[in-house]
Amino acid sequence: MTYIVVGLSFALYIGIAVWSRASSTGEFYVAGAGVHPVANGMATAADWMSAASFISMAGLIAFLGYDASVYLMGWTGGYVLLALLLAPYLRKFGKFTVPEFIGDRFYSKGARLVAVICLIVASVTYVIGQMRGVGVAFGRFLEVPFEIGVYVGMGIVFIYAVLGGMKGITYTQIAQYCVLIFAYTVPAIFISLNLTGHFLPQVGLGSTMADGSGVALLEKLDQVVTDLGFAAFTAQKWPTINIFLLTLSLMIGTAGLPHVIIRFFTVPKVADARASAGWALVFIAVLYTTAPAVGAMARLNLMSTIQTGPVGEETANIEVAQVPRWMEHWRTTGLLDWKDKNGDGRIQYYDEGGMGGKADTFGWQGNEMTKVDRDIMVLANPEIAKLPNWVIALVAAGGLAAALSTAAGLLLAISSAISHDLIKGMIAPGISEKRELLASRISMAAAIILAGYLGLNPPGFAAQVVALAFGLAASSIFPALMMGIFNKRMNREGAIAGMLVGLFSTLIYIFWFKGWFFIPDTAMAKDSVDHWLMGISPEAFGAVGAGLNFTVAYIVSRATAPPPDEIQHLVEDIRIPRSAGSPERH
Repeated sequence: MTYIVVGLSFALYIGIAVWSRASSTGEFYVAGAGVHPVANGMATAADWMSAASFISMAGLIAFLGYDASVYLMGWTGGYVLLALLLAPYLRKFGKFTVPEFIGDRFYSKGARLVAVICLIVASVTYVIGQMRGVGVAFGRFLEVPFEIGVYVGMGIVFIYAVLGGMKGITYTQIAQYCVLIFAYTVPAIFISLNLTGHFLPQVGLGSTMADGSGVALLEKLDQVVTDLGFAAFTAQKWPTINIFLLTLSLMIGTAGLPHVIIRFFTVPKVADARASAGWALVFIAVLYTTAPAVGAMARLNLMSTIQTGPVGEETANIEVAQVPRWMEHWRTTGLLDWKDKNGDGRIQYYDEGGMGGKADTFGWQGNEMTKVDRDIMVLANPEIAKLPNWVIALVAAGGLAAALSTAAGLLLAISSAISHDLIKGMIAPGISEKRELLASRISMAAAIILAGYLGLNPPGFAAQVVALAFGLAASSIFPALMMGIFNKRMNREGAIAGMLVGLFSTLIYIFWFKGWFFIPDTAMAKDSVDHWLMGISPEAFGAVGAGLNFTVAYIVSRATAPPPDEIQHLVEDIRIPRSAGSPERH
């Protein structure tokens, strides 16, 4: 069943890519600027709801609980900023890419080059998370190691992204949205009915259990996890400053993501860009309002089934004989593992520090769940809940659709930056359209290889990696776009200095507190809330980097010559609505 459902979905994607193959740079970069706002909103939603949203976000909610609400608030709130502050003005400017806007607005090839660097760093970081999600999904449902799943995903992305460009990706993403949203909501409905008797997961999350106990689902979950020594699901565990800054970083990072912004260049008119953002929010809300219920119910199902086997029974293969089948299935991927250390036939999964010495009464010899990857929770949830095979197959297709759709959009943004901004814009301005298209496809293929390599050794869970990418976009690209649109006094010196300070300050913080510098394993190098500077996580530092960007850019711009008059008039022209007499730019 899984092979049939996933195979049919891939046949659909590849068929669309071949049917809508790009024949010009306009079709490759912006789909000929002829996409309907509703269709573009749906494609944008698929582009946006990546492996982080479909596969990893509910996993983060399952394990972080209350603190993971920042991902919901930040990622959806960012679209409001994008719709109000950036999308209409960038569409009115009428360029293919974000670096092209920055280069023209700040009248500098140097600014364009810095924007290309910022775009590539953020987009490559983002696509690592997608490749990890592809590897997780393919690994489980092809029953192969995670690494083989990444290689298979690289091949699929190569076929339909390199062939179709933005035109093919747009219509493929519309199909992928339909697949992923159906795949996400159907299992959630089944599980909500099983646990609470309510059809809508959003209602089930706040309801009582269906077992007649009268206990609320969240109250039951808190009781289960605290009895095992873990912090309560509904308790705040991060410092408030980190929650605030991470939410802000995700919001402005959303508004600064090049692969999302480029989607608003695919519609015919400025008004359509704003409408596209509104429709995207509607389509995104369907999944994002379901995710908290999926996360909470997945954690409850996990903790209720993992303490398995009769106490005291001992056989040579007890951990194989007694564990649920879903755990055996996931063990083949290397993303879940356990060892029955005391031979009691139970897989003990406690937090010893929170047990208050009670763990010894259970024959504790150490945590027996040696690995539980958070990225498996959504994909494993239907199996844990013992749903029908066709539902499990549907989730597989949806997870892959989410990861592949975003990977394609990111790879297009990277290839456009290299071929259009770097090669045509700076190195070889006289290059023909045919050669530029070839350069785009070659650079996309190279980006796929690089992303696949890094996806094999990611710096965290899919949503964590994506959050790092948002921080990089927030600290480097978003301030330059905002000042380029709303501050006509901002000049090239200020923009370049701000982008460089924002990017490198955030990179240094991430590398330092993720422990990636070649330094001894000191407390400072550990990625831990106890050792973060002022309680600010690497994922949240993008908001601080953005503040540094704005500050440095403002100071430098005031200390240097103002932009030429024609640039200042250009900024005014971008901001004036058409109804006020300003012609629309194309």
